[in-house]
Amino acid sequence: MTEAVLWEMSAEGVATLTLNRPEARNALNTAMAEALLAGARRAVAEQARLVLVRANGPVFCAGADLKERKGMGEDQVRARRLKGFAAYEALERLPMPSIAVLQGPAVGSGGEIAAACDMIVATPAASFRTPEALWGTVGATQRLPRIIGKRLAKDMMFTGRTLSAEEAARAGLVSRLLPDEAALEAALAEIARTILAAPAGALRQAKRCIDEGVERDPRAALATELMAIEENLAEGAWRATMAGFGSGRP
Repeated sequence: MTEAVLWEMSAEGVATLTLNRPEARNALNTAMAEALLAGARRAVAEQARLVLVRANGPVFCAGADLKERKGMGEDQVRARRLKGFAAYEALERLPMPSIAVLQGPAVGSGGEIAAACDMIVATPAASFRTPEALWGTVGATQRLPRIIGKRLAKDMMFTGRTLSAEEAARAGLVSRLLPDEAALEAALAEIARTILAAPAGALRQAKRCIDEGVERDPRAALATELMAIEENLAEGAWRATMAGFGSGRP
């Protein structure tokens, strides 16, 4: 049986999770949900510096595997969906930066997986669609509205509208839109070099401040940053960085 998600870790600390059901357009089934959760936990356990989420085949993820769901009862459907939610949350809560790499459509659960990452880097072949309500079910209602706004999210949900890569970039869902695969890979390499050269602790603290801060009122958000500053000062890694300024070192 083919692994639903492939795992790879570079010597530099870049962990890559690759959705690996191209024959099923990378539809999210139980095995893939469990493997994504395990991969996210492994990235934390092995102290990865950066996590990439990619896909084999022309489709990033076609959504939930409806063929798997056909033979399920209500309890089984509920259990499978909770496994999907656990996978999305594990990706979202990774302490290190994460990037979804899209060179094809992301439908329903695919959009959830991508939106759970800190950034989406894509080519024009990427697109986004959330047709759950039109299929008579509920899902993908939380992350997209926070990123693209509730009106555009409702348009997608109520009408099945496909958001192109260009539209997704304008809406703030796609962080970087590259013209082709070569440009995408070059951009990823540059992003990775920058992240790997930065202090891991500071990136972790900044990510936490942003993620928690946007969910809190301004006063509580500032308190979160002040706590992170205290943690940063106590760790002391900033001293080496500050010493490098003006010394000719990068």
